[in-house]
Amino acid sequence: MAAFSKHLSARNCSITAAVALGIYLLKQRRQDSKLLNRSKRASEVHSNNVLEGKREKAAVDKVFISRIYQILKVLVPQMFCKESGYLLLIAAMLVARTFCDVWMIHNGTMIESAIIGRSTKAFRSYLFNFIAVMPFISLVNNFLKLGLNQLKLSFRVRLTTHLYNHYLRGFTYYKISNLDNRIGNPDQLLTQDVERFCNSVVELYSNISKPLLDIVIYIFKLTTAIGALGPVSMLGYLLLSGLLLTRLRRPIGKMTVIEQKFEGEYRYVNSRLITNSEEIAFYNGSKRERKTIHDTFNKLVEHLNRFICFRFSMGIVDSIIAKYIALVVGYLVVSRPFLDPKSTRHLNSTHSERLEDYYQSGRMLLSLAQALGRIVLAGREMTRLSGFTARITEIQEVLKELNSGRYERTMVSQLGKESDTVDKLVPGSGEIVHADKIIRFEHIPLATPNGDILIRDLSFEVASGTNVLVCGPNGCGKSSLFRVLGELWPLFGGRLTKPERGKLFYVPQRPYMTLGSLRDQVIYPDTHEEQKRRGTSDKVLKEYLDNVQLGHILEREGSWDSVQDWMDILSGGEKQRMAMARLFYHKPQFAILDECTSAVSVDVEDYIYSHCRKVGITLFTVSHRSSLWKHHEYYLHMDGRGSYEFKPITEDTVRFGS
Repeated sequence: MAAFSKHLSARNCSITAAVALGIYLLKQRRQDSKLLNRSKRASEVHSNNVLEGKREKAAVDKVFISRIYQILKVLVPQMFCKESGYLLLIAAMLVARTFCDVWMIHNGTMIESAIIGRSTKAFRSYLFNFIAVMPFISLVNNFLKLGLNQLKLSFRVRLTTHLYNHYLRGFTYYKISNLDNRIGNPDQLLTQDVERFCNSVVELYSNISKPLLDIVIYIFKLTTAIGALGPVSMLGYLLLSGLLLTRLRRPIGKMTVIEQKFEGEYRYVNSRLITNSEEIAFYNGSKRERKTIHDTFNKLVEHLNRFICFRFSMGIVDSIIAKYIALVVGYLVVSRPFLDPKSTRHLNSTHSERLEDYYQSGRMLLSLAQALGRIVLAGREMTRLSGFTARITEIQEVLKELNSGRYERTMVSQLGKESDTVDKLVPGSGEIVHADKIIRFEHIPLATPNGDILIRDLSFEVASGTNVLVCGPNGCGKSSLFRVLGELWPLFGGRLTKPERGKLFYVPQRPYMTLGSLRDQVIYPDTHEEQKRRGTSDKVLKEYLDNVQLGHILEREGSWDSVQDWMDILSGGEKQRMAMARLFYHKPQFAILDECTSAVSVDVEDYIYSHCRKVGITLFTVSHRSSLWKHHEYYLHMDGRGSYEFKPITEDTVRFGS
């Protein structure tokens, strides 16, 4: 009977250890699945123009430590802040949870010992203790979840606010996509990658601090129970296995970055199909688009297959080194006091006492092994975090440089041209002087950010009240002129005298309709509060709409506060007339009209130009309509071969234009 009891007890120990190990493995599988699912989300913006050679290195090294430190200064800006409180709450709950685990091991051992010893009184006592403590344990676990979720959200708010403060400063949001080619998917970096980074940081904090605390407590408990040799052996194994696995996991960071790039490309080609569906349908281009989508998808699938195979091989190594061998080491350590003939610890103990001692020490050592395994496996999470950190650091550095006036762009078009000319093209070397009621170009080389020279030396002057018609073939530099004038593109030399940005207004051929109410379409980019400060009533706004024959829209909607998808609701001509009403509201010193009346009738067009002259708005107009010559005093003609002429419009010019 005693032998059977001993066999049953040993079997119970093995079953309990196996169950604990199974639960641990299940948790790890769920964590891996969550990480993989999160890594599969990407943005809808193309990132082909980012060169692979310029891709940031993603590895756990000194560079990663420096990067994460800089980002953490943004996430936790001072010692006493909301984030610090959440960090302390999480730490306190982790300590409480570890002590709860230790108590659960001890109490669980007593319950099972009472069951095996057939002691009803002891069983009831320890079971009631467990029932009484359950609410406290549940409270600790849920406070821990609350702290983790709140910390993730707070980190995301801090980092998002920090990045958008730089991204939306001046025209940086324009420059990052049009002047600089280092980042091809800023929307993904600012949204999904920020979220993944913050979640990864918080989870890593939890997944490292809890096992570290477990290790300290279990080492103390085990040292008193089985001596110092056992915990020292486990820690030595941790060091060796950690170094080995960290070395083997290095490719994960780079593969994560490449995965995000391919995901972005795949989502981009799908969004292009939706955006340009009408044009593609007219061209009957479904076969070509199918090929493009399939090629992009297959490229993603091939990389994911390589990633899955690598994760499979690493999973085998992880399981063997970080789990099973750690468990073997644990069994060797815990068995020593019982199997060593020289040990005097259990000379006079009963079978029941030895069973309780072995079971309690075994469970604590199993928990220690699991904690050590989680520390080792945290290296995998840290490697993935290094990939997200590299991407966040990349956009931080690019935004900082763009806000300081520096950008990087591959100079492709100038290869083969005069080298001395290329050397003289220094972005930002020109001088901008702000002055009211005048625009003056003085010896300015008109060039694209890529280095293409459109006009070598552009000089002319326009005083307020003198309308200018800009004409020339496609690609001659008309849009480039206005981008320089609007300070979207840098000056490569010379001096530009112009009013401040707020006194220049640009009306494109396809005007932008903002999200919001009907009122917002007229006063954009002002808000309703700014409209009130300007003293412009809704009655005046109604007059603007009536003047451009859009009064029926207000009557149809019934209110200025009506919210619609105005990009779809308004036709092309209505959008252009809405943009003119917007121009009347702002009354700038100068306005650039870029083919913005192409879908407007001639009578409305005449009113628009007459009203602008009446209220003192000086116009730069890009148009091929002969009816507009009479509304201008000068014309600027660019021939597309590097030459231009700026002359007054005479009757002969008007006749020639007609």
